Amino acid sequence: MNENPRLTQPNADSDPEFVSQPESKPEKEESWGDFTKFLLKLVLVVVIFRSFIFSPFTIPSESMLPGLRNGDYLVAAKWPYGYSSLSLPFEAPLIPGRVFAHLPERGDVVIFKHPVDGTDYVKRAIGLPGDTIAMRNGVLILNGEPVKREAVEDAQIPMSENTGCRSDGGQVSDGMICRYRQFRETLPSGKSYMTLDFGPRSQDNFGPIVVPRGKIFVMGDNRDNSLDSRFPASPGQGVGLVDADLLVARASMVLWSTDGSAEWLLPWTWFTAARWDRIGTDI
Repeated sequence: MNENPRLTQPNADSDPEFVSQPESKPEKEESWGDFTKFLLKLVLVVVIFRSFIFSPFTIPSESMLPGLRNGDYLVAAKWPYGYSSLSLPFEAPLIPGRVFAHLPERGDVVIFKHPVDGTDYVKRAIGLPGDTIAMRNGVLILNGEPVKREAVEDAQIPMSENTGCRSDGGQVSDGMICRYRQFRETLPSGKSYMTLDFGPRSQDNFGPIVVPRGKIFVMGDNRDNSLDSRFPASPGQGVGLVDADLLVARASMVLWSTDGSAEWLLPWTWFTAARWDRIGTDI
């Protein structure tokens, strides 16, 4: 007897249980071209989203206190008022005129281009074409009727790196809180919002004027600290009557908010500076 029989490899003919393994094919390596295509598709999706659906904006001033604060980052809907070249990155002249154009509703918080310097501004749409607008002693008068205005509890705005306290209208309490007189204003449609009042000012009396066709009359909610349609259009100053074609978006929600104390090189300050109670606030 052969004590060391020769071992043989099984094959498909001799072993019915033998299953041949298919030859593995080398995996296709991704090329730089594939990666570039992916990036281009991603950029295209982002451009379409920001141009036609939602886009972020920042609040650099206190003209819309108490509803919006310096340091708020907004997300704004691009479709409500239609599209134009202003909707596109770098205002690319790819859309002739304005398509799907709609006027805002009274009370909308609108983002538009300044009529002279082209910067982004945010105000509240108060008057539409054909409306008669006036102010008497700080009370808004719309089409000859005073808009309902009722005093409510003082606004309490936390002071921070980017939010001070106006000495001509606010009072500091508890060291870091600025208190302003606050009123609830309610439009005939039922839309209501809070406004601030520093006391008697020259701009508390205005008009009356009739809003021309194709124009919008806008105001800041911080009535005594807003260069709006009550002031002639001038670079970095008033906006006058805003052409409807300058509308860009309708403010929808506070996406992020910071008190201004964050430092880029100190990541933990990004979180300590966040106003967590404001994030996700509807506008």
